[in-house]
Amino acid sequence: MVHAFLFSRCFTGQVVCLGVLGLTAACTPQPETSQPAAALPPQVTQHFDAGWAQNKWWDDGLAEVATYAAERTIYQKPRQFEYTLITVKEDFNREFNSKTDDYQRPDLFPVMKVNQFCRIPTDNYPYHFLTSLFFRREQPTQLHKLTTSSQEWCGTTFKALTAEASGYQQTYNSYWDGQGAGTRHLPGAMLFEDGLPYTLRSLRFARQPAFTVPVCELQQTSKAAPPVVYQAKVTVTPADPTETPEAAWQVQVQLDSTKQNRYWFARRYPHVLLRQTTWDGRSLTLRQVRRYAYWQH
Repeated sequence: MVHAFLFSRCFTGQVVCLGVLGLTAACTPQPETSQPAAALPPQVTQHFDAGWAQNKWWDDGLAEVATYAAERTIYQKPRQFEYTLITVKEDFNREFNSKTDDYQRPDLFPVMKVNQFCRIPTDNYPYHFLTSLFFRREQPTQLHKLTTSSQEWCGTTFKALTAEASGYQQTYNSYWDGQGAGTRHLPGAMLFEDGLPYTLRSLRFARQPAFTVPVCELQQTSKAAPPVVYQAKVTVTPADPTETPEAAWQVQVQLDSTKQNRYWFARRYPHVLLRQTTWDGRSLTLRQVRRYAYWQH
């Protein structure tokens, strides 16, 4: 079978040391803490605005729905498609660690949900990806939960990450030989490449910070191999005015000596992602952004 993506596997980053954990029940209550997983050190978090998502902007009951002209390399060819990125505030309950239907429960806490969806055509069949990331509203740098799935004619793959006191538990089910189904433990004090379009919006851009932070590689793939964690160098600079339709900041994320991602965020709040380019051929260019209740029909 042809591999789905042209991802280089020369692991110049630090490889996570993995251990096997037993499965935990989905209804296990979450700990009564604002930091369920190991937090990043202050020398990193000082560069982010912890109150970024506390702005009343997000309290109108609507979702931010941004659509992008996108490109990604699959089967050795760049493929063009539309990419949708949804950001919205939700209320979780601790019992099920999911969006609540009962707003009178005593165990509620607010999260920011970030959904990333795309359908990518190829010569023979389409690829579908949906990734859902959840961050505690008061912690834009700390992932609380992630689920991601891929579907195409060769099979389906599902991965989930859940924050625990000692880090993250990852469960996975992949159609690839040598992967199959299982669980593994990941460290908690890191960012996730999938979450950078959200987390980087909370940077203190005007200070133009430069710092190093662990970043877990992209999970929106059809593979479920042990993830690589890079010691990434993050640099913020004013964007070239010719590169974006409005004033912007450019954030460069150097994963290692050969892998560089770049993100352009609008200078005005809420710092919408305007563009993105990555080392493996993924690109986004904003077409439009709207605020509406997409779930209502």
